[in-house]
Amino acid sequence: MICVSISQQNFIDCIEAIGKAKMAEIRIDLVKLSELELEKLFKLPIKTIATCRIGYYSENEIIKLLKLAIKSGAKFIDIETELFENLKLELTPFAQKYNTKIIISYHNFEKTPSQKELQKIIKNCFNQGADIVKIACKSNSEKDNLRILDLYKFHTPIVAIGMGEIGKITRVKAIEMGAPFTYASPKIGNKTAEGQIDYETMKKLI
Repeated sequence: MICVSISQQNFIDCIEAIGKAKMAEIRIDLVKLSELELEKLFKLPIKTIATCRIGYYSENEIIKLLKLAIKSGAKFIDIETELFENLKLELTPFAQKYNTKIIISYHNFEKTPSQKELQKIIKNCFNQGADIVKIACKSNSEKDNLRILDLYKFHTPIVAIGMGEIGKITRVKAIEMGAPFTYASPKIGNKTAEGQIDYETMKKLI
């Protein structure tokens, strides 16, 4: 399944960006919508991931917004590894109550760590209660791509992708390797991550 990452700045644009996709990641930290508009997005008859990266909102605000998403029908919430420890007591039981799955995500925007380090991160995420682990690392070589794709041999369910131009192939291969979904931008030039492929192109590639 292809998950489109939504970062448009108003509600109508968000709806248009989702289009015919059956799954969408709503970047709450980027869309800047009202709570009512967020509710409407998460009530759409598609699978949605609620993602709110730290920076624009405080931890308490993130908890509030993710709870809103959960109550409104989000199928998944995505929380970064460095933030999950602080939020899990509030969010884990709340998510379980509504049958919302938890994605714990690790990002490295500079490099792809060693296989040993990545496996340690994944195991730790599952031990903390992740239903799915997302690994997104900057891919600087074909060896990095292979290291990322090799993770599928040892762990499931995960979404492991390489960021950047070199890592594009890992986004395409993710489904083939066993990922439950892979990420795409709604259209060309509308990326939320470096190396993201647009939805229509991704449909042709996988």
